[in-house]
Amino acid sequence: MYQWRKFEFFEGKYGERITIPEEISGKIECCSSGRGKVVLGCDDGTVSLLDRGLKFNSQFRAHSSSVLFLQQLKQRNYLVTVGEDEQLSPQFSAVCMKIFDLDKVQQQHEEEGPSTFSPDCVQILRIFTNQFPESKITSFLVLEEAPPILLVAIGLDNGCIYCIQGDIARERIKRFKLQADASITGLGFRVDGQVLQLFAVTPSSVHLFNLHTQPPTGQMLDNIGSDVPSVAMSDRSELIIGRPEAVYFYEVDGRGPCWAFEGEKKFLGWFRGYLLCVIADQSTGKYSFNVYDLKNKLVAHSVVVKEVSHMLCEWGNIILIMADKSALCIGEKDMESKLDMLFKKSLYTVAINIVQTQQADVAATAEVLRKYGDHLYCKQEYDQAMHQYIDTIGYLEPSYVIQKFLDAQRIHNLTNYLEKLHEKGLASKDHTTLLLNCYTKLKDVEKLNLFIKSDDGGGETKFDVETAIKVCRAAGYHEHAMYVAKRAGKHELYLKILLEDLGRYSEALQYVNSLEPSQAGVTVKEYGKILIEHKPAETIDILMRLCTEEEPAKRGTSSSTYVSMLPSPVDFINIFVHHPQSLMEFLERYTSKMKDSPAQGEMHNTLLELYLSHDLDFPFISLTNTGENGAVISKGHSNGRTFINRPDVSEGKDRRERFQKGLNLLKGAWPPEQDQPLYDVGLAIILCEMNAFKNGLLFLYEKMKLYKEVIACYMQAQDHEGLIACCKRLGDLGKGGDPSLWADVLKYFGELGEDCSKEVKEVLTYIERDDILPPIVVLQTLSRNPCLTLSVIKDYIARKLDHESKLIEEDRRAIEKYQEETSAMRREIQDLRTNARIFQLSKCTACTFTLDLPAVHFMCMHSFHQRCLGDNERECPECAPEYRSVLETKRSLEQNSNNQDQFFQHVRNSKDGFSVIAEYFGKGIISKTSTRQAGA
Repeated sequence: MYQWRKFEFFEGKYGERITIPEEISGKIECCSSGRGKVVLGCDDGTVSLLDRGLKFNSQFRAHSSSVLFLQQLKQRNYLVTVGEDEQLSPQFSAVCMKIFDLDKVQQQHEEEGPSTFSPDCVQILRIFTNQFPESKITSFLVLEEAPPILLVAIGLDNGCIYCIQGDIARERIKRFKLQADASITGLGFRVDGQVLQLFAVTPSSVHLFNLHTQPPTGQMLDNIGSDVPSVAMSDRSELIIGRPEAVYFYEVDGRGPCWAFEGEKKFLGWFRGYLLCVIADQSTGKYSFNVYDLKNKLVAHSVVVKEVSHMLCEWGNIILIMADKSALCIGEKDMESKLDMLFKKSLYTVAINIVQTQQADVAATAEVLRKYGDHLYCKQEYDQAMHQYIDTIGYLEPSYVIQKFLDAQRIHNLTNYLEKLHEKGLASKDHTTLLLNCYTKLKDVEKLNLFIKSDDGGGETKFDVETAIKVCRAAGYHEHAMYVAKRAGKHELYLKILLEDLGRYSEALQYVNSLEPSQAGVTVKEYGKILIEHKPAETIDILMRLCTEEEPAKRGTSSSTYVSMLPSPVDFINIFVHHPQSLMEFLERYTSKMKDSPAQGEMHNTLLELYLSHDLDFPFISLTNTGENGAVISKGHSNGRTFINRPDVSEGKDRRERFQKGLNLLKGAWPPEQDQPLYDVGLAIILCEMNAFKNGLLFLYEKMKLYKEVIACYMQAQDHEGLIACCKRLGDLGKGGDPSLWADVLKYFGELGEDCSKEVKEVLTYIERDDILPPIVVLQTLSRNPCLTLSVIKDYIARKLDHESKLIEEDRRAIEKYQEETSAMRREIQDLRTNARIFQLSKCTACTFTLDLPAVHFMCMHSFHQRCLGDNERECPECAPEYRSVLETKRSLEQNSNNQDQFFQHVRNSKDGFSVIAEYFGKGIISKTSTRQAGA
């Protein structure tokens, strides 16, 4: 004890000495505190209540004789007293226990004297009965269980402990008795969950009773007790006993630690982790009051006092009541004052222990640790200083510590601090960068491994992943960077290290192959160019797996739905920008496997451009020059008459093979049963024109029924034999061809400027066969070619003239015939108008019986019985149908005369438009006036 440090952590309150209020006239026998009041019991039977500063509040008479013990309850504003009253009868003791409800008060004012009040006494209970004989009470203690249950323990000088348990206010109680070996000098309740125990102290022993068992059981903890009532309970439910040589602590299993404080212990107490002792010095007869901090081994307060009669705690203060009715109130200083006192003496360890012991604010604890660390840092005790700074993590700004240890000689301390910062998950990106730089500067691979792999258990990473990868890469620790990237799922960074730093392309491909398809697609898009450059075949295999293979989770979907869920090959085309050959191989494999892919059109367009390109260039037109709806944007001509001729076109084997593949693609992707191909026709035409791919153009134009464009290709190439063969195939009207192609071919030869007599003769054969052009047009067309002689068309002209002569003769005979018939009709009409008709028929035309009257004769020389005609006497039954047919035809022709679209359609579709017009005039459908209107 004499080696303990002494500090004045306590100070007097309300002045050095406080006088007990004069309203309290009797001797103070007992006291208690709680609910903001101090309660005093006197030998005159009164109970007084005091406010803060021991100011008198009120007083009432609890017992008629004396108040022996009292206790203020905490959960309810009840006061339990034990005192002596007038003995009502010889067989009953005068000692009884009363319970007062201090909330139920009847205030009374007297003309003179203090204000008094009469609280409601809710219960008066005899302590001694026939089963519990009377003896002197030495100890009294009340335990508040779940309200309204109370447990009252009364210790007697005969070693018995009377216990009363239950709702005492309603007298629903049970009584039981515990037995010790000698007079009870102290009691203490211990509650541990549902377990209730009672300590009992005698001059010769210490007992522990288990009240949770029925019946209660007891055991002796020590065969040495205490003969003075210096007993208290700590905040950890330990029994504290004071003996002259020391203070002893007891737990449920026996004696615990003891502290050697000499002197007779008059009073013991426990206050906020401090041990309170009132010690009497037998040699001097003086009393001292000491406050001990047992954990930190220091005397927090020590003062010489007068004789103390009572000690209690209330209002956060310690109150000592002296025998001369004075009082001393002592309060603890604030934490800041105590720490300032310790800092002035450089007692930082004591300050730290105090703040930790008294459970001060963590920020205050951190501040103490910081000051201690600064103190050690100034003394150049860097290791010890860092130990203190580490304990401030979470409350002290890390930069405050880091800047102190940036010197290279203190890098170990800095490393230690940064490690702890990461362990607590409070490190930023900059802290991670600094720590990894420390490891790399120290070349401490073991610690680097430990830091990187510290979370292998699957916990949350305690550092910034991208920062760690960046620092490790910069320092050359690629394996560590790869480990972090792989564990954190940073697949792009992992591959970046493999490909850019280490060049391990095969390993990178294996890693990509192990990823989920969605993630693998993202990584291939980013690093596919590098992979294609070094491992083209393997990369194409991965792309095929991504774009075509079925995932297990999608096997239940339909074929079309599954295909739409796969990534499109178009997304990966950009990785082949410098490797068109690999792109061609990939697209060939894809299109051959995925026949119903949504990207089939884009794939065919790209493949076609690759096949037809001059030097197998990367496709640009099919990927960039497309309009909003996929239509090709081109400023050139697409009519088959404009070619971009390259003088350096290579006709090597490779290009011929690619051209053949291109032609196969054009044909295969345009099935006969479909109107539209699986590629962009406009783009295909432009590609064929740009690369002088004649066969492709011929196929496309023929599929599109652009026959004139087809023959234009032959004309452009001056392929006369192919031109004529094409016209034979496409100019046959019976097979859906266009006979007008022969006219274009004839015009071509007429403007050729060279001798092509053989070809002209063959063309004239088909023109003559189908009567496509008049001879005059043929003569005018061929006259433009100076290399052709009249002998080329002499036979054709002779035949046409002979044929025309025959037609003229036939027309002349027809004219003569029609003229004769017309003259006969006119004579007959004139005869009908001027001469009478003689009817000589003797039989009815209808019934063939002899004609009798009444009879009807028609101008057509038919005669009928009137009865055979019925109601229709105005028309000849025999001639009427023919007459009506002629009238219907006339009406139809008159209606058609107003349908100009039909007239012009007949003119366009006829070989000889003039004959159509003549026919319309001949039938009387149109007149000169209507013709002029139509022309207008």
